[in-house]
Amino acid sequence: MYDLVQALVPISVAVVLPVLIVWIVFRSATNKDNKNAEIIIKAIENNSIVDTDKLVKALGKRGKTPAQLLHARLLRGCIFTFIGIAVAICIVIKASTLPEIHLRYSSMMFSGISLAIGLAYLVVYFVTRKSVSNDD
Repeated sequence: MYDLVQALVPISVAVVLPVLIVWIVFRSATNKDNKNAEIIIKAIENNSIVDTDKLVKALGKRGKTPAQLLHARLLRGCIFTFIGIAVAICIVIKASTLPEIHLRYSSMMFSGISLAIGLAYLVVYFVTRKSVSNDD
């Protein structure tokens, strides 16, 4: 009996939990769309003076502005770059005390990947900031 419980816990965490999360997210999105559709239908049925095009636009999804997107890229770039640099510094400091060579290599890989992601975000930020400032 104990072996069965030990086997069910990883299966439920690895399979059931992600499926449940995806189901909840899609159900909430569908519910939101249905509620918005009901509001628009009621407005059309009542022949209200509210402009339905403006109502649809108001109930629609609001995306991020280009400036907000640009700031998010800068923030992510800084976070990933600093994490990569911090892990690299920790590896250099602790290199003599880490006897397992695979631990050093996995830490170096994590540092390099994080640094690469951060630098990519920063490059995209610096390339696109001129076009965003020109559009404003």
